[in-house]
Amino acid sequence: MHFTLIVCTYKRVESLLRLLDSVKQQSYLPDEILIIDGSPDEDTAIALKNTDLTQLRYHKVKTEQRGLTKQRNLGIELCNSNTDVVAFLDDDIVLDKEYFKNLLLTYHKYPEAIAVGGYIINEVQWKENEGNEKQNQHSFCFDGYCRAESSRFKLRAKLGLAPNRPPGHLPKFSHGRSVSFLPPSGKTYPVEQFMGGVSSYRKEVFDKIRFSTYFEGYGLYEDADFCFRLLKQGQLYVNTAAQCEHHHHPSGRPNQFKYGQMVVRNGWYVWRLRWPDPGFKNVVKWHCTTLLLACLRFLNTFTTSQKQQALTESIGRFWAWIKLLLVKPKIKR
Repeated sequence: MHFTLIVCTYKRVESLLRLLDSVKQQSYLPDEILIIDGSPDEDTAIALKNTDLTQLRYHKVKTEQRGLTKQRNLGIELCNSNTDVVAFLDDDIVLDKEYFKNLLLTYHKYPEAIAVGGYIINEVQWKENEGNEKQNQHSFCFDGYCRAESSRFKLRAKLGLAPNRPPGHLPKFSHGRSVSFLPPSGKTYPVEQFMGGVSSYRKEVFDKIRFSTYFEGYGLYEDADFCFRLLKQGQLYVNTAAQCEHHHHPSGRPNQFKYGQMVVRNGWYVWRLRWPDPGFKNVVKWHCTTLLLACLRFLNTFTTSQKQQALTESIGRFWAWIKLLLVKPKIKR
């Protein structure tokens, strides 16, 4: 399969170079690597002059083209016409040497797959379940593996607000478990959504849809939006054998007040995109869960060292919730 790697970046030279070093070590290399740079300076362009990846093509975007979804759409336009699969990676990812090989093998093993997500291994500690551990309030177990359950999920379970669908599938009241709740089993799982920073798609899907520019700038939940619109075309998977690490870089992220607003407003948007008519009970549960999580974030003001960030984000969440009661976003399907 001919495949293109697209990396959208913004002022993260060191992280980008670390990612490209891991790309060089791949057992199966991309046929084309597109770097779509939204940085206002020339540091990224200068740093890439010394790379020895012959497949690499660099493109500096104009000011009006900056933003994750805009840069991704531009990358799609720049792909070679004979590309079969387009893979996207965040610039602060580091790949296991078999990442691309395992990712592309998924399309051969599952011909109906129109999109396949990779798997981040350094953010959650799992342990194999040897048969003597059962899922309880302290742990979440799935397919022979267990991980510690967070306090927010424990409280949600006590209040009857726990997710009722598998990881990677959105409940009718939203607030489900992400693909990070899939275990490192090496298996491939069918999902409804996955992370855009470790994703891939058959090139043909972009003939019908593109990434939504509703999600400007940082683009929180843009990946969920795209996945939910993509479900009309076919099946999505996550291959937990396509492994990588995510080394979070702080630059390019919004301030905490804006981030808090994104969590609620963008979260509402993708929920109603996936479930246009969820029913009264699920609407109530969405609001209850949203307010509960906002309250828990506010309590972090007193329980964590990052007091200012927690306070600012919680205010952003409450403010966005109030605004939703007055004006709701128009959903583009």
